[in-house]
Amino acid sequence: MNGFPDIDTDLLLALDALLAEQNITHAASRLGISQPAMSARLTRLRSLFGERLFVPSPHGRGVLPTPRAEALRPLVSQVLQAMTAMLAPETFDPTSSNRTFVIALHENPALMLGADLLNQMTRAAPHARLRFALPEKDRLAGELENGDIDIYIGLSASAHESWIGRRLFEDTFATAQRKQHPRGREAFDVDAFCALPHLIVSSEGDAFTGFVDRALAGSGRRRSVVMSTQSYAMAPPIVAETDLLCTLPRRMLQRFGETLDFFEPPLPLPTISVSVYWHPRNNDDPASQWLRSQIFLAAGVAD
Repeated sequence: MNGFPDIDTDLLLALDALLAEQNITHAASRLGISQPAMSARLTRLRSLFGERLFVPSPHGRGVLPTPRAEALRPLVSQVLQAMTAMLAPETFDPTSSNRTFVIALHENPALMLGADLLNQMTRAAPHARLRFALPEKDRLAGELENGDIDIYIGLSASAHESWIGRRLFEDTFATAQRKQHPRGREAFDVDAFCALPHLIVSSEGDAFTGFVDRALAGSGRRRSVVMSTQSYAMAPPIVAETDLLCTLPRRMLQRFGETLDFFEPPLPLPTISVSVYWHPRNNDDPASQWLRSQIFLAAGVAD
């Protein structure tokens, strides 16, 4: 016996068929091969195992398994079942899954998508859980690669070139003020905009200078920034209770339409492009594909 490498799937199937049928002709028919081909496989099996395995039945046509062959019966069945399971396509059933999905994203897209995504997922996968994690620049690539993070949602500037990405949505900026603001609801001109007090969301650099201020500086203007916060979530409630203005992504601000009025900023500002990114190793994974579809549904984007 030369060992494991000499046995192949055809021989395992032949041995399984002979054990089940105990007849060379019937076993050949079961596998869709000729009787001579089955006899050839039996010859190879005998050489491989170093014994006859099957002997002619003394009571009629057919063969009987030797004790050695009988001992192999459950092992052959287990091996074939394992091979079938190994080669079966992977599936994902959201209705029964209790998996925890982890999405790395900053506060702004989390506010835009969080409630809609959770509601969407709860309907489709009632036992699954969702975790939002703040992306850490130095660790994000490794976390996506090893599976600690399933998806990254954010700006392309933070994405690795090897990741697979798809645009989720584009957004513009709006300026918000509280309902019943004493200035009224007239459209801004740039002078009024600069004269009114502003709240800024800033997480790095000068806490009281942001992209709006840099855009104003290009035309020699400056606004009055009197408050700064690092939290996008904190900004709308503060604006709703003060006379401050705040210029933030429109899609996020619209979540607070009951307490805020929105206006076009009186200066040109860039658009925001938010994308979904995932590691190539997960591209064909059914669970990852399902999660991506849920994100696109929650964002109102066709998958």
